[in-house]
Amino acid sequence: MEQTAVRAWGNSQGIRIPKTIMESMSLNVNDVLDITVENDMIILKKAFRHKSFEERLSAYNGKISLCDFDWGDPAGKEMI
Repeated sequence: MEQTAVRAWGNSQGIRIPKTIMESMSLNVNDVLDITVENDMIILKKAFRHKSFEERLSAYNGKISLCDFDWGDPAGKEMI
């Protein structure tokens, strides 16, 4: 367990997050965190962030394949 202190930061208060925790959570400066209080605990969580198109595309390593998808037999008045 690591400890940190609450310090004055202008008209507000702040804490410093140790580098080891930043690295273990893959946090960067200016990342947004959700903050809640439960049972005398302050809980910080990474805020959900939608990935950009470029970030999603990079997950495919430039290899996008088109394939047919079997939707099953027609069940109504679909055009074939």
